Amino acid sequence: MRFLWQKLGFYLVALWAALTLNFFLPRWMPGNPVDIMVSKLAQRGEVTPATRHAIELLLGMDSSVPIWQQYIDYLQQIFRGDLGVSVAYFPTPVVDVIGQTLPWTVALVGLSTLISFVIGVGLGMLAGWKRGSWIDNMVPSLTLLQSIPYFWLALVLLFLLGSVWQVFPLNGGYDIYTTSPGWTWDFVSSVVYYGTLPALTIVISSVGGWMLGMRNMMVSTLSEDYILTAEAKGLRPSRIRLTYAARNAVLPSVAGFAISLGFVVAGSVVTESVFSYPGIGSALLSSVNNADYALMQGIFLVVTISVLGANLLVDLLYTVIDPRTRARA
Repeated sequence: MRFLWQKLGFYLVALWAALTLNFFLPRWMPGNPVDIMVSKLAQRGEVTPATRHAIELLLGMDSSVPIWQQYIDYLQQIFRGDLGVSVAYFPTPVVDVIGQTLPWTVALVGLSTLISFVIGVGLGMLAGWKRGSWIDNMVPSLTLLQSIPYFWLALVLLFLLGSVWQVFPLNGGYDIYTTSPGWTWDFVSSVVYYGTLPALTIVISSVGGWMLGMRNMMVSTLSEDYILTAEAKGLRPSRIRLTYAARNAVLPSVAGFAISLGFVVAGSVVTESVFSYPGIGSALLSSVNNADYALMQGIFLVVTISVLGANLLVDLLYTVIDPRTRARA
């Protein structure tokens, strides 16, 4: 329990620090969302000072209120679940924008990250166990794919599989002409079909890193004395590989996977931009282009909570898979 309370206290302080930065950073950026809203309304008619003041109150940017009071109001709104109104998607609340785009990103990037992690760790375990085999010789090739600029790989796959051979669609999240959102087979199959190419891009570009890291850790772990002791006891090679070697070698990869899993909700801005995917990365890009402070803060808040939550989960998981952590705690 002492270890748990220490971790919870650390992450609560980290959450407060992230919320504070989340409040100040957008305000230090150039641009003013009030001016953007006023310019949009000015296209339809004259904007009076009273209207401008009402927009400032709506967006929480009242110039007559000191910055420290805005900060307190911001924290109060966070704990009430009120993230404000989006400028880019006006008058839609930020909570609704995030609720509409987050499931798309979690489904695409989350599953792709999980698939690449499982494949990469599995191949890395075999490559480290059988050094010099054909699986081990795959490491340089897959690592080379990871070094290729991500947007370039996405464009190449989009051109070949979407334009030349027309195996997958070029953009979108589902077929808007033949299906509508809902838990139906037509909609789910359309989502899987449209998401296959973006997911394939993510898997290809990331599986090499997981494989290389796991392979190197396996090679290092196999040189430990307890592996030699297990072999001297006459244990089965499969048990030594999984229970003794892989279980210890996978620990750094689990930590890296937790960080990657936390950033899933941030989406992949490049992927969603190239494939016009309706995820939270596209919403973040739109919020930056429109100086939408409320939407930026809402997305950063979700990212912060997910990263801290994922790291806390891994810290607790470490106590299960690594007994040495429990001893130190």
